[in-house]
Amino acid sequence: MRKLALASGLGAAALLSLPGAVATGELSVDVSNLRSHKGFVRVCLTADPENFPACIDDAEAVTRSIPASATNIRFDGLARGDYAVAVIHDENGNRKLDTFAGIPREGFGFSRNPPVTFGPPRFAAARFTLASDAETQQVRMRYLF
Repeated sequence: MRKLALASGLGAAALLSLPGAVATGELSVDVSNLRSHKGFVRVCLTADPENFPACIDDAEAVTRSIPASATNIRFDGLARGDYAVAVIHDENGNRKLDTFAGIPREGFGFSRNPPVTFGPPRFAAARFTLASDAETQQVRMRYLF
């Protein structure tokens, strides 16, 4: 009981200095160039190169869905490290990126705004490092139709 009482009196900074404690940070994703306020902005944040950009098989991925009228998404309590963000503008609200002959009909974007040629960029092109208490990624939406 004495150890528990001592631990409960420690501040957050002291707890982070304990062995095994993980430093965390906050990520803010600002989305620009939306062509309308219809539907939703869907964001996937992952640290797994194998599951970027879909995040389908990534149990550690963090996803958010916000109305397209909002353009900022915040992720709190993230472990420091490398991540990548994929964003879609789901204008019709069907929870997926609509395509025609494999070409996106709705907007998309990625952290670091890498060039997009045939298919989505690799994780390495969108990767950024969360290395401080607060980071911001600007994601510029692109539309092909």
